[in-house]
Amino acid sequence: MSINHFQKLIGQPQAVELLEQIIVKKRIAPAYLFTGPSGVGRSLGAKCFSEALLSINTPPDKKILAQKRIGERNHPDLLWVEPTYQYQGQLITAQEAKNLGITRKILPQVRVEQIRKVTRFLNRPPLEAPCSLVIIEDVQTMTETAANGLLKTLEEPGKATLILLAFSTDSLLSTLVSRCQRIPFYSLSSKNLIKVLEKQGNKDISKNPEIISLAQGSPGEAIIASQHLKNIPEELYQKIKKIPSNQIEVLELSKVITEKLDVQTQLWLIKYMQYYYWMRLQNKKILEVLEKSRLCLLSYVQSQLVWECLFLEIISVYS
Repeated sequence: MSINHFQKLIGQPQAVELLEQIIVKKRIAPAYLFTGPSGVGRSLGAKCFSEALLSINTPPDKKILAQKRIGERNHPDLLWVEPTYQYQGQLITAQEAKNLGITRKILPQVRVEQIRKVTRFLNRPPLEAPCSLVIIEDVQTMTETAANGLLKTLEEPGKATLILLAFSTDSLLSTLVSRCQRIPFYSLSSKNLIKVLEKQGNKDISKNPEIISLAQGSPGEAIIASQHLKNIPEELYQKIKKIPSNQIEVLELSKVITEKLDVQTQLWLIKYMQYYYWMRLQNKKILEVLEKSRLCLLSYVQSQLVWECLFLEIISVYS
């Protein structure tokens, strides 16, 4: 059996080996959990794995068409789920919100309505492939109700395989994790990071040392860093490099950040500040303050309050 589906997955030898062996030995588990930093290949790995799974026993003359449909996410036996926002009675992904020019101050979530859709999708038999396949991105964003619903689905998946993507297992239900075979993904070496960026046509990004350092072995994060640096107003970018000197400056800067930047950019900005302040001050307490603030944003705490507390604590630590 051909296992060349994983050739595009650079810098993840352990994941490739595990996935190849699953295909070769035809020991397909009901559920897999792909864990690791964002932007290192988890989604690409899921796509490659889905191509391999859904093309088993497919005639050679039909494999190219099947792979094309998988790449476009319109294969009848594939359901790809992303976190969503609620907008005018509909669920829209972050990309759809961006295309519509919609700015949200909260993060998207995998919602119970989407898990119900997964259940309905799995209740019917596969139409073309040997099994149905569901891929759920960022499962750590699931609401509690959605997580419980997914757990019930994993107990009786039927003739299907589920692939869950998450940063780590820390924020997931232990019962959910125990029902999945884990496939770990890791940060890339600098050599592989640059190789991937250049292969994707991002040679200019690969030559920016600050972005390469910020990326921490993640091609996806390098691209995101480049985009965020372009989107953050230069005046604001310079202000966050200086520690506010008083409460008024804290309130003004916090207000500007929450008004000018969506929550995804705010999260990235905290990551940048962790890098910048460590290089400048090498103060672990400031890093701890920034990390606590990042977790608060991820927990949907009101963002302006998060920034006000962040800067006040930095002033306290620095003084």
